[in-house]
Amino acid sequence: MFAKTCGVAALFIAFPLCAHAALTCDDVKAALGSALTEVDCFDSADLTTNGQRTTPPDNLPPPGSPTALPTFAFTPQTDRGVISPKAGDRTPITKAVPGIQLAGRLASDPQGQARFLLRLPADWNGRLVVAGASGTRSEYNGDFAWSDYVVQQGYAYASQNKGVLNLRLAAVSPVPPPTDPLACRLNPTSVVWVHFYDNDPGQEFTRWAQFMIQAGQIAQAGVYAAYDKPARFTYAVGTSNGGYQVRRAVELAPKVFDGGVDWEGTFVDAAPPNLLTDLPPAILNYPGYAASGFNAASPQSQNIRAAGYPPDIVIGAASFWGNHNAQFWEVTQCQWQKRLDPTYDTYGAGPGNYNYVARLGVSDVGAQMASFANSGQIQRPLVTVAGTMDSLLPINHHARAYARKVADMAKPQRNNGHGADDLRTAYRLYEVQNGNHIETYKDTFSQLEYIEPHAQRAFDLLVDSVERNIPLPPSQCIPRGGSIADKPAQPGHCAELFRP
Repeated sequence: MFAKTCGVAALFIAFPLCAHAALTCDDVKAALGSALTEVDCFDSADLTTNGQRTTPPDNLPPPGSPTALPTFAFTPQTDRGVISPKAGDRTPITKAVPGIQLAGRLASDPQGQARFLLRLPADWNGRLVVAGASGTRSEYNGDFAWSDYVVQQGYAYASQNKGVLNLRLAAVSPVPPPTDPLACRLNPTSVVWVHFYDNDPGQEFTRWAQFMIQAGQIAQAGVYAAYDKPARFTYAVGTSNGGYQVRRAVELAPKVFDGGVDWEGTFVDAAPPNLLTDLPPAILNYPGYAASGFNAASPQSQNIRAAGYPPDIVIGAASFWGNHNAQFWEVTQCQWQKRLDPTYDTYGAGPGNYNYVARLGVSDVGAQMASFANSGQIQRPLVTVAGTMDSLLPINHHARAYARKVADMAKPQRNNGHGADDLRTAYRLYEVQNGNHIETYKDTFSQLEYIEPHAQRAFDLLVDSVERNIPLPPSQCIPRGGSIADKPAQPGHCAELFRP
């Protein structure tokens, strides 16, 4: 498919020295050597999600794997929809993108769960994008939001799954299953209990950054094999936990990544606020708030707001907070607490009663959180795009908290005479007024704004900054219906989290 001449690169994978006229899947697999196993590679007439094989079906063995997995462990088509708007509002596909797609398992992973994806367009623009994965989602998580956007522009695209599968059904029971102490129920009224693979031994959250960096290295090797030249630039992109991976990539691996865009990235810090300080008050107070008839003046509503959350939106019987209570708050608190503080009696003491500060004195949860915390010491330019109505990762405690961390780390450099806005390590926070964590919630709450188009625009601006030395627009509030502006009407933070 691709014209190619011989060459050898000084990368961590040795390349074959044979010459050939056109690249095949066998060539790519040979070039990646022993880095991958259970490899599935094919020529594709279209690498966008219009291609029939681009995103494999849910609940089947991963491509190339001979082993069936439990139901819900591997759900690519579900995963690609969780961070993207509904059909019709997501990334437009205007052309087919022929090329090669390769997927496989990372052979070096002792847990046997780390997976890798690489797309190599025939009409390559010389650049590479490496995506993180949100939640516990697969390497196909970014197919709608990121892959469709960049492969149509000619970027090679890679992704990974943070080294972990999704979840499996643990039990259907009104009480916690005694056979699985790590099980989490789906929501406060559910009888369905699930087991997250990332709570298993050997699945420490420290692995998330490692696999993002390793994916970048393997992808760069694959790109060299495909085109007989290295990628001129490599960019990191990701959403939610994948946004966290982007931050760690530009903090830890400046030789791999030239910059990144994190969309609603999770902020991790051993000092409050963090996810384990924010979620319990929301979980504890929501039932009383609902019983009050969604009264914004109720003590329970005020307690949720005091924990950092934006205001609720109520339309008839539908509550914006209620969606989060039913789908995210408790199950996320359980997932993280079981990993970082497993001796807490989740459903005996109550997930809403979890007190992170009190637990610092009786467990090693602080050390666990510190082990994968964000440093804020970015070594490449980074853009955060976050919604003011994020009710899973509240903007004051996540996006803005990370911005403050970056600013604190930059102060010594400025004091040593470096420019206040060094393009090599520039940071921007673009706040999307009324944007939230889950794009499809706009279907119910029309006042919300999509973040996806702003994240994609931020990516283009990052590329211009890295490659053409064009300064990024300043940090700003993107007003409802607006766009990122060179001279914003609202520089800095949005004055209002919610604009009716």
